Amino acid sequence: MPDASPEEGTRTRRILVTHNSIAPSAIELLNRHDVDVFFSPPYDAPELVAERARRLAVDAIMVRQGKVNDLVIGASPKLKVIVKHGVGIDNIDVVAAARRGIPVLRSLGSNSLAVAEHTIALALTLLKEVHRLDAAVKGGEWPKPSFIGRDIAGSVIGLVGFGAIGRETARLADALGMEVTVHDPMASPGAIEAAGYTSAERLDDLLRAADIVSLHCPLTQGTRHLIDARSLSLMKPTALLVNTARGGIVDEAALASALTERRIAGAALDSFASEPPAADSQLWQVPNLLATPHIGGVTNGSARAMAEIAARHIIDVLDGKAPDAASLSSPDAFAA
Repeated sequence: MPDASPEEGTRTRRILVTHNSIAPSAIELLNRHDVDVFFSPPYDAPELVAERARRLAVDAIMVRQGKVNDLVIGASPKLKVIVKHGVGIDNIDVVAAARRGIPVLRSLGSNSLAVAEHTIALALTLLKEVHRLDAAVKGGEWPKPSFIGRDIAGSVIGLVGFGAIGRETARLADALGMEVTVHDPMASPGAIEAAGYTSAERLDDLLRAADIVSLHCPLTQGTRHLIDARSLSLMKPTALLVNTARGGIVDEAALASALTERRIAGAALDSFASEPPAADSQLWQVPNLLATPHIGGVTNGSARAMAEIAARHIIDVLDGKAPDAASLSSPDAFAA
C-alpha cells in the first residue's frame, strides 16, 4: 500500500494536499521519489493550512479545494512549487506565488472528458426537463396530456471556449446531432472550422443564436462576469445556460434576475463564485436552476489522472527540472 506518511515522515521531501485524499497511485509515485504526503482538510481556513505548511516545512502544495493565498504560500521557506489537482486555478493567488518565484502548474487534460460528459448531462437534463417532470410525477401529477418536449438533434449549442474541455464537449454534442457553434478568440485561426464546427467571431452572435450556451473558458481578468445582465439579455427566452467552468464567469445576481423574470428558460451550474455557496443564496429561490457541487471533473478515471499528473509536476520541479511550460500559469492572465 502507498504510504500516507505520519507527521514525522520518513523521506527527505514533503508535500501538503489540500484535501483528505488523493489517488493511491499518486501517493505511491511520490513515495517512490522520496516525497512524503500530508493532508489538510478541504475548505479549511487559510490560517490553518498555512500553519500546517509551516509546521511541516513542505516543499510543495497540491491544491484540491480551498483557498491558497499569500499567507499559505509564504508559510514554508522550503516551498518550491504549487500544483493544481485539476485545471482551474482561481483558488490560488498566482500573483503572490510569482512574487516569491514559485511556479503554479495545472494538471492539463486530466479531466477534460469527465467535465464534457457532465456538461452534456446537465444540458440534456434541462433540455428534456427531466428534473421538473420527475418532481411533478412524484408530487402526484401526470403532465403527459400537456407536455411537449424539445429535440436534442438540431439544437444549437454555443461553446464559449475551445480548449480541451470545449473540444470534448463539441465532439459529444455533435454525436448527438446538435449544431455546434464556438466562440474562442484565443483559438488558432481556422481551428474551429477545421474541426467541423461553426465559428462565432463575436460572443454576442453566439448568445443570440444558441439554444444552449455552455462555458468552457478559464476565469481571468477578461472573463470575470463575462455572462452578465447584458449577455443574458441577448439570449433567447427559450435558451439554457450551462456553466461547468468557473463560478466567477457568471454574474450570479444577474442570472438570478434573468431566471426569476423568465428571460431565459433555465440554467445549470457546477461552479459558483463562492464555494460552497451560502445556504441563503438568492440562486436557491429562482425557477429552473440545476446545481451540482463542482464535481464535473471528479470521476474515478479523472481523479487518478489529476493526481498522477500533479505528482509528476511536483517530482520534476523538486528534482531540479524546469516547470512544464504548457502547464505553467501566467500571473497576468489568471489574476482574476
